[in-house]
Amino acid sequence: MLKKTDETYFEGEKESEKPTAVIIGAGFGGLSAAMVLCEKGYHVRVFDRLQTVGGRGSSKTQDGHRFDLGPTILTLPKNFEELWKRCGEDLNKHIKIEKLNPYYDLRFDDNNVVSISGNKSEFEDQIKKFAPNDLKGYRQFMRLSERQYNFAFSKKGSMGRSPMHRLWDTLKVLPRFALLRADRSVYKSAASYVTNSKLRFALSFHPLFVGGNPFTVTSMWGLVNYLEHKFGVYYIHGGAQAMANKMAEKIRSSGGQIKLNTTVEKILTKENSAIGIQLGSGEKISADYIVSNADLQNTYNSLLGHRKKKRWTKNKLDSKKWSMSLFVWHFGTSKTGSKWKNVGHHTILVGPNYKKEVNDIFIKGTLPQEMSLYVHRPSVTDKTCAPKGDDTFYVLACVPNLSFKNDIDWQKIEKSYKEKVLNVLERRLLPGLGRSIKTEYIMTPLDFKERYLSHFGSGFSLEPQMFQSAWFRPHNRSEELDNLFLVGAGTHPGPGLPGVLASAEILDDILPEVKNSAEEKAYSTKKNIVQV
Repeated sequence: MLKKTDETYFEGEKESEKPTAVIIGAGFGGLSAAMVLCEKGYHVRVFDRLQTVGGRGSSKTQDGHRFDLGPTILTLPKNFEELWKRCGEDLNKHIKIEKLNPYYDLRFDDNNVVSISGNKSEFEDQIKKFAPNDLKGYRQFMRLSERQYNFAFSKKGSMGRSPMHRLWDTLKVLPRFALLRADRSVYKSAASYVTNSKLRFALSFHPLFVGGNPFTVTSMWGLVNYLEHKFGVYYIHGGAQAMANKMAEKIRSSGGQIKLNTTVEKILTKENSAIGIQLGSGEKISADYIVSNADLQNTYNSLLGHRKKKRWTKNKLDSKKWSMSLFVWHFGTSKTGSKWKNVGHHTILVGPNYKKEVNDIFIKGTLPQEMSLYVHRPSVTDKTCAPKGDDTFYVLACVPNLSFKNDIDWQKIEKSYKEKVLNVLERRLLPGLGRSIKTEYIMTPLDFKERYLSHFGSGFSLEPQMFQSAWFRPHNRSEELDNLFLVGAGTHPGPGLPGVLASAEILDDILPEVKNSAEEKAYSTKKNIVQV
């Protein structure tokens, strides 16, 4: 059935007594936004081009092994708990979340290991052994980390959980930024308190897991140290995909709709407002509000490619600093469940020349000669991700994104680079690994570009530098169009699961409440709609 408006047709439309919100993308930003808006009284429709919900948090099952393609570390589970609570549910009745101990091991090139856990005294005992002169400085750094967390993210209304689309909102917090030495990089901040290179790494590497260069991103990312020690590091049983699936179930049970395998081709506009979407099939769907969880480049340059931009032009986006990309090797091993007993859930193998490695990746755009690796072994915690007695692994190497003019041809070097990663793993962590691998799946920057439409194949959207944060980052309330909103890693407050969930939480502040049926009916009277 076609619904006639002044200038075009919208297919499959039903009159609704609720305001309608269309959400582009079923990643964690889009799913969180859908849950928030369903609870606020909106009629919600979610569209995603992939075959499953979760976006970068989706998974792939192969030969009995579940490969988690996205987030493998969960911090601040309370953000998910708060989201479910506002929807009238107890998260823990829907999914199992387990606190890890230790959180992760840092393995350095000299074979020394530093274990990170929530036990403050145990960690300080380690410091007394390898950096006794830095104990006082470490405690001072952790007090700074606590102040940074309390300022930026501790509660609703904190800077990272509040809208920043007005310049004044950022300007008024600059004095606090100065007091917290946000002008320093997180590495320089750590180095100002401690002298030992291993401890400096332990206190400053975290931005790499959200796409940032620790030697250039703001020291505010030091707050992750307090966050981890205070609240812990967790694992979602069933992987991030299990959480995404439960969120989708909740959206549907709340009256929302989710349509997968469906490409959104265009955001439809009238004058200066977003008024709907057009699918790849040609179908047009009207909406009072559009929420985009798509990559920034895709939102502004593709979905709105037919419109002239005021701020986020293609050249402006291209000139921004984008996060590095990733080489991710997923593999399953046979009969290794009782092998490699010293290898836990999370291990970080630190390369011998960490600073040069980071500089090669972020500044020069070249592959470093020596690499650091993050190794995820979920099968030691979750037996559902591998057949009995087997293991599932995820090994990640940071690599340059595709913006650099270099001679890296991933189609040609994928296998040789995997062999290089294998050599490091066998030498430093998993002896005899090559003989045990039975199945594998590899993702390169080309896959991030194709699967997620990620600009330059970046792993985490815009790099979270100081002048690409808060007001300087693309706003949750779009600067380009009325009724268009952004969620996800590319908008405020930034990448990482806590940031992505916060971007959806912010919608609660900037989208109107649906209070009564009379107000709902006012929304159902559609405006005259034309496609620009």
